[in-house]
Amino acid sequence: MKRYWMGGKSFLLLWILLLSMGCLPAKKLTVGAAASLLEDVSKASFKQSDMKMIREGMPAYLMLLDGMIETWPGNAQLLMAGAQGYASFASAFVEEENKEYALELYNRGRKYALKLLEIRGLKNPVIGSFDEFSAKLKTLGKKDVPYLFWAATCWGSWIRLNLDSMEALAELPRVELIMQRVLEIEEGYYYGGPHLFMGIWYASRPKMVGGDLKRAQDHFLKAIAFGEGKFLMSYVYYADGYARQALDKELFLSTLQKVMDTPADIKPDLTLLNTVAKKKAKELLDRMEEYFD
Repeated sequence: MKRYWMGGKSFLLLWILLLSMGCLPAKKLTVGAAASLLEDVSKASFKQSDMKMIREGMPAYLMLLDGMIETWPGNAQLLMAGAQGYASFASAFVEEENKEYALELYNRGRKYALKLLEIRGLKNPVIGSFDEFSAKLKTLGKKDVPYLFWAATCWGSWIRLNLDSMEALAELPRVELIMQRVLEIEEGYYYGGPHLFMGIWYASRPKMVGGDLKRAQDHFLKAIAFGEGKFLMSYVYYADGYARQALDKELFLSTLQKVMDTPADIKPDLTLLNTVAKKKAKELLDRMEEYFD
């Protein structure tokens, strides 16, 4: 209870900071101070294993981000936090239970992702010239990797849950091109995140729109290698995205057992994500006979 209340006090303080913006002449300075505190709260949350507390606190966190972005819409760091926050919340807590609501959350994050890409120089990322889009991407470097990675992750997640939409499918090549650029610059970013993204990408799409199980496996294995056994979500997606579709029951079982046997806090900064991974692994194991009957 004490831990929950401490989180509540942090969010209360942030609300006070946000509400005080209208009374101060330097709104951006106030937002900058609040954003710094918000970043500390975010970092602390990733070290938590209490999923109930995080799930209940995330809506307040996202509302604060919305408010700060409205005040400072050209701040790339805030836009990245917004895209990352909505995508993470949808993926970790909503998608399996309510895909319609998850799609809405991904779409909110997608809007921030598109604004973020424009700030990084990719003008009209959805409807602009594809050749210009591709040419500009090639000029971006390592400092742009976090922005490109999270923008593509959020945008791609929205498309993945919207594959019956021709409008969404038309955006596929741009998202893939962004992540391919991230792979070229820094393939090990965020524990091999670009490879994990591409693994999910190829595993979740029908063959007619570029799905490829073998290519998915190659990317999953590279992601696992970059995670050095500490980023457990890579194993979960490998089991669900590749082993289950390949009807490899032994690989499915051994991969998920690895998740169950590894402490969630093997790397403190990944405690929350690893706790989510262990929950997902258990759910998949409980349905194993259904998948391989």
